[in-house]
Amino acid sequence: MVTEKEKTLLDFIKLVSPGKPLRDVIDDLIRSGLGAMIIFDAPTLHSENILEGGFRINSRFTSQKLFELCKMDGAIIVSPDLKRILFANALMNPNASLYTAETGTRHKAAERTAKQANTFVIAVSERKKKVTLYHGESRYFLKETEEILRDLSSTLQVLEKQRELLDANITDLNVLEMSDLVSVSDVCKVIQRAEMILKISDSVKINFTELGREGNVMYMRYKELLKGVWDIEKEILRDYAHISLKKSRTILANLTLEGLLDTDSIARLIIEKSPESSLSPRGFRFLSHLSLSEKEVSPIVKKFGNLKALFDSDSVGLEPILKNRASTTYEEIRSLREQVLSGKVVS
Repeated sequence: MVTEKEKTLLDFIKLVSPGKPLRDVIDDLIRSGLGAMIIFDAPTLHSENILEGGFRINSRFTSQKLFELCKMDGAIIVSPDLKRILFANALMNPNASLYTAETGTRHKAAERTAKQANTFVIAVSERKKKVTLYHGESRYFLKETEEILRDLSSTLQVLEKQRELLDANITDLNVLEMSDLVSVSDVCKVIQRAEMILKISDSVKINFTELGREGNVMYMRYKELLKGVWDIEKEILRDYAHISLKKSRTILANLTLEGLLDTDSIARLIIEKSPESSLSPRGFRFLSHLSLSEKEVSPIVKKFGNLKALFDSDSVGLEPILKNRASTTYEEIRSLREQVLSGKVVS
């Protein structure tokens, strides 16, 4: 169970997604041209005297009650579980030395309160009709549902194109691996596309959280486009990277989308060979499609070193590892290789 201290801004964004009671209040405030500050209660608000004045309500939370109380000038304090409205028309007096990029009085107080009390604060701008969310040091501008849907639609189109390219690169790589004709450049293209998909997908996770139920259909498509990408990249790195899987992941995570466009950099940092160099896969990805456990795959890779040596061997070479399953597995290897060469798609 996540405690209040462990909650992130993303957890609170879920509370203001369309259809949630708190979002109904926010939408009503914007439509009515009203400003407001809604603060989740925290011990520091009281121990450091950030909260001053106002009056104690301690009433059961309802959207209508909260909306009516927001018509007053002061801040509203609600319980962390959002079950009760605790204070209304409160004056917030956070430490004025805390940095804030805001200019308006309400938003300055909101950001400083969130920082000092390490709590969640919602500030609704009366003039700009904008909503800003604060949690500790984090700040997020709440978008209109229509705007998010438009942005997500465009992003999904980009992801669809990248997934098409990744699948095409994988199909090409499969055939090249069976023929022992792989170049570093061929591998880098796959890593490039997979990592682009993962980076783009990470950038829109917060949008799905903000949309709530409104984004269900798009989320289903999003999950389809991501299916297997993480595993594809992992197996490619295990097959070709000159450094550890963990270090490879770290390097790729630190590359920007612009940096990923340079496959020469990927070749140098991950594989440590020039793009035109030839190489043979260790065999992790190929063997993962067979009826073998990870405990069986690793010693096979260790014994043969690469896929070419495995293909050049016979069932006898597998017997020390697989014993009475060696012949069956060898036939499975031959069959899968033939299927790939004949054009069968293997991700």
